[in-house]
Amino acid sequence: MAGGEGSRLRPLTSNAPKPMLPLANKPMMEHIVELLKRHGFDDIVVTAAYLANHIRTYFGDGSEFGVRMAYATEEQPLGTAGSVRNAMEELDEQFLVISGDVLTDIDLGRVVEFHNDHKALATIGLAAVENPLEFGIVITREDGSIDRFLEKPTWGQVFSDTINSGIFVLEPEIFDYIPGGRPVDFSSEVFPALLADNKPLYGFRCDGYWEDVGTLEAYVSAHKDVLDGKVQVDIPGFELSDGVWLGEGAEVHPEVRIEGAAVIGPGCRVDAGARIGDYTVLGSNVRVRSDADLERAVVHDNAYLAEGVRLRGALVGRASDLRRNARCEDGSVLGDECFIGENAVIAQGVKVYPFKTVEAGATINSSIVWESRGARSLFGRDGVAGLANVDITPELSAKVAMAWASTRKKG
Repeated sequence: MAGGEGSRLRPLTSNAPKPMLPLANKPMMEHIVELLKRHGFDDIVVTAAYLANHIRTYFGDGSEFGVRMAYATEEQPLGTAGSVRNAMEELDEQFLVISGDVLTDIDLGRVVEFHNDHKALATIGLAAVENPLEFGIVITREDGSIDRFLEKPTWGQVFSDTINSGIFVLEPEIFDYIPGGRPVDFSSEVFPALLADNKPLYGFRCDGYWEDVGTLEAYVSAHKDVLDGKVQVDIPGFELSDGVWLGEGAEVHPEVRIEGAAVIGPGCRVDAGARIGDYTVLGSNVRVRSDADLERAVVHDNAYLAEGVRLRGALVGRASDLRRNARCEDGSVLGDECFIGENAVIAQGVKVYPFKTVEAGATINSSIVWESRGARSLFGRDGVAGLANVDITPELSAKVAMAWASTRKKG
């Protein structure tokens, strides 16, 4: 299932579908393809929708990855079950459904084994999570058969931490329960219909790591879990020392300080005096100049970090250009191809969408979504000047007017 837009991961997903977002320098979906291959699945159908060409171009027919891949593209969103029905021609025997945009090392073979042992029509892989409010809770009986579903419950309704992981083993008869020509969801329509008809519907509690990388916070913590070894995935490159991975052709000066777990991608160049702190991940061909200081930072391919750049818990999109002494604070995110001028500061939690310019010396305290640039100052000798509806919004005009009015005498 690779149709997700990943709207909560914007601006990183403004120009790429969520399954193609790199996780430890490989697209999330590539980690899933490797997991499938490891468990003997080599015939894969991809349901794609948002920016589907990115996925097709990268994976092709799957031969490079040791699998066969076919594609079923949706013209409009069809829901989880509708998108599987869209690929029905390819699915004429027992099949497994898995999201292309989660991070997991669950033993898929055990889920299939359980499904066959119980002669189920559908088996749902269940994962235990700390906060089940975001997901659908699944209540099972002693034998694993499903008793009921609770979609996105409140805390008062939570009495189980096992949620629907989006991993299903299904028989082709499932298509009798998926109507065509409209969006259909497994959790809210198909599985409840199976329950109502007393069909063999089971839940299997999976061991192993599972994380829905749905938010920017989850994206950062997924990198931390990969580097901590909590999830078994293949990190490209070789392990230079405990938890430090170096990609092919990367050049790291002997005077670079690498402190803690880190991934330095292929073709990177890191100059003397730079510090690569704990949980830092650099994509391919990233240039890090002297005295740059990075910690808990994820930097995508082809970015340039000039002298003295400081990143703390920041995400930097592809081909972004950060000039001397630029600073990105905790939780800040830059989209692809952003230009951040000298001594500029991107404050905590600020998102700068792709192709934006932040002027030298500017301090950006609110997200730049539609604006073309972040200006250093709107207040000049001749008053307040800037682009209407970009630099000077109706809200700013109202604030300026209120500030001016507060200086006037009463009456």
